[in-house]
Order: sequence, then structure tokens, then C-alpha cells
Amino acid sequence: ELTLWPESFFTMLLSRLSLPGAKLYATTNPDSPAHWLKARYLDRADELGLKRFHFLLEDNPALPKAYVEALSREYTGLWHKRFILGLWVAAEGAIFDMFAAERHIVADLPRTRSGDLAFVRSNAGVDYGTSNPTVFLMLSQGADNCMYVHDEWRWDSRQRGRQMTDADYSREYGTWLKQVGVEPRWTFIDPSAASFHAQLYRDGHKGITPADNTVLDGIRNVAALLEADRLKFHGPTTQKIVEEFQSYAWDPKAQKLGEDKPIKVADHGVDAARYVVRGTENVWKRWLGSRY
Repeated sequence: ELTLWPESFFTMLLSRLSLPGAKLYATTNPDSPAHWLKARYLDRADELGLKRFHFLLEDNPALPKAYVEALSREYTGLWHKRFILGLWVAAEGAIFDMFAAERHIVADLPRTRSGDLAFVRSNAGVDYGTSNPTVFLMLSQGADNCMYVHDEWRWDSRQRGRQMTDADYSREYGTWLKQVGVEPRWTFIDPSAASFHAQLYRDGHKGITPADNTVLDGIRNVAALLEADRLKFHGPTTQKIVEEFQSYAWDPKAQKLGEDKPIKVADHGVDAARYVVRGTENVWKRWLGSRY
């Protein structure tokens, strides 16, 4: 996967092709058009004496048709253009451009006849901050095979004029869980928040685990659920998160350097959602009919 290599390593490899007829074969998925491989090598293929080939999934006769169709459904937006169509396109504009209020925001959550919340299982996501906001949110699986983001809690110390300690946050987390009325099987917490993780454990909270903070994979997971209409937001209790999802965008400065990064502004609810969606991949992945 050549785009994942450091350029210095690739350059050194080229200098080792000293024997007559020596060749280097490499494969990759397309990346940013500003990526070093595209800008300094592939765009100069004729000048440098390189051969480049463009293959699509359909070109592989060993792949079953159902697999190809499922993979095409799994990847959406930017990733569909790159991994399915094989295009070197920039990550620009809104990240979740498939998000639509009429499709993804609901007024009511699934409930039993007696009015209790009717979820198969629930998990929590936590993005932790000291000067930045701390966000708790719940992600619950409905019997309709949809994941529901509901019941957000956040503390912005800059707006409130007071920072909380880990003990304060842990106490608030316990109070919040009682108000929500469901018990999470797992709480996926910002992996950088080691001290808060330890505090939650000391206070007897169960199922506390560090989240997978692989940003682009987490964004792709969320985008796939949104595109398949399998991720819903409870409007009355997730207003701030919904606002963040609608304004979440790629960083144009990073794109000029050939990097795919979100703008790090007003993204704490998105991060908490990304943690818990990626952490529950084993639950929802089968709904997409994908290669998983």
C-alpha cells in the first residue's frame, strides 16, 4: 500500500534498483491528488519511465459479483470515489455530506407499550477535555436494526468559567446514566484520557475501555451508517451533536499538504460518536451487507 509509506523510504528503495532489469512493483488505493506519490511520481510517469495501471473491482474475475456490489455499498462519498472508482480526488467540503435532517433526525425513540425505552443494547461514547468540552453520548441499537444517538451531556469549561476534575466528571457521568435510563454495555472513552479512565474504574463504572481513535476509519464507519440510513439522531436530546455533524468539514490547509484531516473546531460530539460507532462495528457491520 504505497501511499502509506514515507516518501524517504520509497526514494531509498528506488536507489537500490541497481542491477540490470531490476523492477519494483507496488500497489495502492488512490489518495489525495496532492499526495507525494501522485504529484512527484505518477503525474511524471512518462518522464521518469514509470508504468502505471488503473484497475477496478470488476477487472478481477476472481471476485464474486455479490462481493463487488456489497463493497460498493460499504464505501460512500470520498471513499467510494477513491476505493471503488479509483479516482485521486481531494477531501474537501463537508465530511458528512450525506447527512440530511429528514433522513437522520427522529423525534421519538423506540419504546415499549408501557413507555420504557426499547433497545437491544446500549453503549456510551466519551470525548474528554479540560479546557475543551467534555461530551458523553449514548448509542443504542433498536429492534429495527438502526443505531440511535441520544442523550448528550457536555461541559464546556470556557463557557462555564470553571474546569471540572476527573472526580467531578465521574460523578456527573453516574448522574447522567441514571437520567438516561439505560445501562451501557461498554463506554468507549477518548484514549488520551488515561486519568479519567482510571477515575471511572475506581468509582465502580463497568465496561470502561479506550476507544479506537483511528480518525479516517472512524469517519468512514459513521459515513457508511449514515448512507445506509442505519444511524439516527434523537433531535430533542442531541441538538449540539447534530450541529457539529452538519458543520464538520475537511481542512483545506492539510489538503494542500496531501493530508486528509478534519478541521479541529466544534468536533467533540462528533468524536464521541465516532468512538462508539467504531467500537460497536461488530454489531452493525452485518446490516450493510458488506464484505465484513
